[in-house]
Amino acid sequence: MPATATALDFFQLFVPDNCIQNMVTQTNMYAKKFQERFGSEEGWCPVTPQEMKAFLGFVISTSVHRCESVLSIWSSGFFSNRSIALKMSQSRFEKILKYFHIVAFRPSQGSNQGLYKIQPFLDSLQQSFSCTFRPSQTQVLHEPLIDEDPVFITTCTERDLRKRKKRKFSLWVRQCTSTGFICQISVHLKEGQGTDGLATLKNKPQLHSLVAKQLCQNISGKNAIIFTGPSITSLGLFSEFSKQDIYCCGLLSTRKSDCTGLPQSMLVCSSTPAQRGQSRVMMKGSMSLISWYNKGHFRFITNAYSPTKEGVIIKRKSGEIPCPLAVEAFAAHLSYICKYDDKYSKYFIFHKPNKTWQQVFWLSISIAINNAYILYKMSDAYAVKRYSRAQFGERLVRELLDLDDCSPTQ
Repeated sequence: MPATATALDFFQLFVPDNCIQNMVTQTNMYAKKFQERFGSEEGWCPVTPQEMKAFLGFVISTSVHRCESVLSIWSSGFFSNRSIALKMSQSRFEKILKYFHIVAFRPSQGSNQGLYKIQPFLDSLQQSFSCTFRPSQTQVLHEPLIDEDPVFITTCTERDLRKRKKRKFSLWVRQCTSTGFICQISVHLKEGQGTDGLATLKNKPQLHSLVAKQLCQNISGKNAIIFTGPSITSLGLFSEFSKQDIYCCGLLSTRKSDCTGLPQSMLVCSSTPAQRGQSRVMMKGSMSLISWYNKGHFRFITNAYSPTKEGVIIKRKSGEIPCPLAVEAFAAHLSYICKYDDKYSKYFIFHKPNKTWQQVFWLSISIAINNAYILYKMSDAYAVKRYSRAQFGERLVRELLDLDDCSPTQ
């Protein structure tokens, strides 16, 4: 990207004009069909691409200003923003919000898929993530930090009527541990019929294994090292990945992990008290099972690091604690992802619609914006104007709204 590239240029690497044009087409189709069935709405006119960009900009602004309703922009309260409110009336925004669609009608094939209204956009996003960025060798599979019990506003106009609902979907990602760039996402419904429903694999160990395979299908043969948490780690999955030249390092839990094929002697605590930093190792082929003690037993499976190589965990109070190199690598890469979540998750779009596909859409837009900012920081454009994440988001909003003064708030 050139040094003159704007925030919108980076965002449109993932959400290009043809994608926005599709939103315009589908929204207008849905509005036409809806009004044919329930009667025409006075004052409605088809959405234009400029209006759709502005619509996205208004909703994205909730990630910068943390207002719980996008309609606060037009209010006279603390979260009002007259500078951008003048670009569109509240009435027009609510009409677009009412008819907004990515896929207006259920397709004839694959009609049982609960995510059909968002799937084309997710597929496009996955493709753009793969094309625009080459991740480092070390990557992690995990569920990013999402509000488990958000407040969903039941209607656009009645802000006092609210419900608390659990999310009806789960999101897993494959994330670069060097930059925080999310390389791939996998969304599954917690309820519903069909292959994309988690109910089909509820309480079965193959659930997270299936998710891991989906997230890693594009990195076979690239010598990537994947770090996993206890819910994904298993000997069977790691053995399968090993055949595809995908190397792994995962934390094991006797309660959460699939321990099939692992020696029982390594899964139980020995009667002799262990010393801090002490470890035991068992190997079979290239796979190592490590049991390491540090105020408790921690077990790891890996074929990415030699069990004979030593590392250290540095604690602020305790100093250096000896450990196998695999343990040090796991702690280092996972801690980076925790810092990423703490730093960027607060910039996720705060608008919480009722419909599950819309929740998935705005969450994926949030991920696209964070990925755009990561690419911006690695480009020549960052050397010209060093915007923070909040300033980048504010500039993106103003560019989507086509405001002349695009300088961020200092």
